[in-house]
Amino acid sequence: MVKIGIIGGTGLENPEILTDAQEKEVETEFGKPSSALICGKINEVEVVIISRHGKGHTIMPTKINNRANIWALKQEGCTHILAATACGSLREEIKPGDLVFIDQFIDRTTKRHQSFYGDNNFKPNSVCHIPMSDPFCEKIRSVFSETAQELGLAFHKKGTMVTIEGPRFSTRAESHMFRSWNADVINMSTVPEVILAREAGICYASVAMSTDYDCWKEDEVVDIGKVIETMKGNAANVTKLFLSVIPKIKDEPCSCREMIKTAVMGEK
Repeated sequence: MVKIGIIGGTGLENPEILTDAQEKEVETEFGKPSSALICGKINEVEVVIISRHGKGHTIMPTKINNRANIWALKQEGCTHILAATACGSLREEIKPGDLVFIDQFIDRTTKRHQSFYGDNNFKPNSVCHIPMSDPFCEKIRSVFSETAQELGLAFHKKGTMVTIEGPRFSTRAESHMFRSWNADVINMSTVPEVILAREAGICYASVAMSTDYDCWKEDEVVDIGKVIETMKGNAANVTKLFLSVIPKIKDEPCSCREMIKTAVMGEK
């Protein structure tokens, strides 16, 4: 049975997009997730929503308990995760308001738990060397693209996300450096979500919502007011996308779920 986890923020935590919506407080062995879970259905498919930064956006990027968020969705039986994230564009052709179905990431974080294994009493004598060559579920990304085309949304089939620690935005020098690395978009949340989802054996794909041009463009600075304004339109488009995509996701064999079976070394 397909069960979809959604990780997002403004607009995507609205229980009105679900039928039979119920709020559920949960605990995991990694602590409490960022928010209560909102459980319900979309077109008869079971869905569980978590607000990444907490309701009202109260949790800084570094302070997000990503392990608890992913493990809470695993505990609820989620087979797939659809994530939404705001991002800055590092490319002229990725305009504010565009959606990017990212296929790669570059990790520039330094302070976050990137594995369930080895501490917290969770298999403390095990190490998980999870493959990450293709981090995002290709099957979901394909459905994203064909559905966005049907809906007439402005989108890009792929892109490389650089995830920085935050909460500050980039310097102009950093922004130019990331462009020189062939990164396409920049955010503060993709890592370690995608890594932990792979360790949990859950198919994960992310929709990056471009809100600005970071600061690499001449005379361009990131203005949080403009970001929030663009986010409102983006959230409406992503909600429309998710509502159309969810009924199309199938329960079928996927390499995302299989990789964990051979990735753990030590005491199992």
